[in-house]
Amino acid sequence: MAPGLINFRLHESSRHFKESVIVIIDYQAGNLTSVVRSLKALGVEGTVTQDPVVVAQATRVIFPGVGAAGKAMATLRELGLDQALRQSFQRGIPILGICLGAQVILEHSEENDTVCLGLLPGRTRALSRGEGLKIPHMGWNRVRFLRAHQIFKGLPEGAEYYFVHSYYPAPAETTMVVGVTDHGIEFPCAIGWRNLVAT
Repeated sequence: MAPGLINFRLHESSRHFKESVIVIIDYQAGNLTSVVRSLKALGVEGTVTQDPVVVAQATRVIFPGVGAAGKAMATLRELGLDQALRQSFQRGIPILGICLGAQVILEHSEENDTVCLGLLPGRTRALSRGEGLKIPHMGWNRVRFLRAHQIFKGLPEGAEYYFVHSYYPAPAETTMVVGVTDHGIEFPCAIGWRNLVAT
């Protein structure tokens, strides 16, 4: 889903934002500008970094991205950001995965047969090329929320959000899925588990 879905709702006070170290992971996978602009619109500063040491100091991590899973994981490993993300997750640091960042949080992606971060159990699957279905899926879709989650608080049920993707995250546990939509099949489009939210 597009970043506009969540509007980076961290549901914290402005004072607390100023005390936070918000890090935006840069692994050469695009869409960083839209994330930075969204934060600035909220009066929040974020640090764009490729340095795992900086990630280790973060109190919040934003993990955006567009592109291919194989190349993304290769770059994350090369920069040491794969381990930094795993350690942040294990330490309970809030992580927000966006687009490609929401896909490589699972164990495996069907794109390039890629071993991913494994923050959550599950696989990223390819959308089916059924009759009359265009891939990549591009356009406005209604999202059905399966359960409440703080970051999506106040968003209307059945509202439409913009999608551009060919793959979708499929966690092993349905309890990890917060929202679903459909393109030939119903599939997860929002995940929320412990300190991790991804869309």
